Amino acid sequence: FNTLSPPRSNEARIVLLGKTGSGKSSLGNTILGADVFKENISPNSETDECQAESKLINGALVKVIDTPGFFDNKMGEEKLKSEIIKCIKLSAPEIHAFLIVLEVGRFTDQEKKVISKIKRYFSDEALKHSVVVFTHGDQLKKGQKIEAFIQENPDLRRLVKKCGGRCHVVDNKYWSNRFQVNQLLNTIETMKNKQGGYTNNLLQLVGEEKEMMRSKQSKYTNNLHQVVENSLITHWTCLTHALSKNNKS
Repeated sequence: FNTLSPPRSNEARIVLLGKTGSGKSSLGNTILGADVFKENISPNSETDECQAESKLINGALVKVIDTPGFFDNKMGEEKLKSEIIKCIKLSAPEIHAFLIVLEVGRFTDQEKKVISKIKRYFSDEALKHSVVVFTHGDQLKKGQKIEAFIQENPDLRRLVKKCGGRCHVVDNKYWSNRFQVNQLLNTIETMKNKQGGYTNNLLQLVGEEKEMMRSKQSKYTNNLHQVVENSLITHWTCLTHALSKNNKS
């Protein structure tokens, strides 16, 4: 049995999603094998903004975008807008994988609301590019496999099914154990090769503007940056307006 990962294509852009305190930041550190994301051990803690870190792993540039507090109820609409726009900027022109981070033993109404918000702001299409990652695997019953745990909860079973059956358990305590990380990266690579990355109008817009920035002289950068900002805000307003109409209908 070969535990080494195969050579990967050029880049993998990974967005971590989930509730504060679920282990998102720890997962990011585990994937990159470095202490680069601040870990929130309390469900009440809050990190101010999205953060992206990159590392060359098995020949691929792996970029991880941490989104702590992204969908917490205490985050206001304006702050949420700002953070989603920042996430889009960091991950454009496409996201290769959303990692929905859940703690083993916890799939309460709070977690369900997080999933609803993910679908609200990124659409159901995002789940087709998602992997459910469980932290705190030591909370599984002795000898219990994660598949058996999932089967015990109908809502959790439906979520994993919508994510193409993709799920992993990652132990964030031991960074040196790369077996679990390699398995997860293999799943992401397989998903990426099969169906490409996730994108939408906002991601495409930022991707196009990034290309324009690279082709223009530096003195035009600030003007182009403002174009991006204005366009993102316009697209966000249209998105939230459409969602509001759908919720009322």
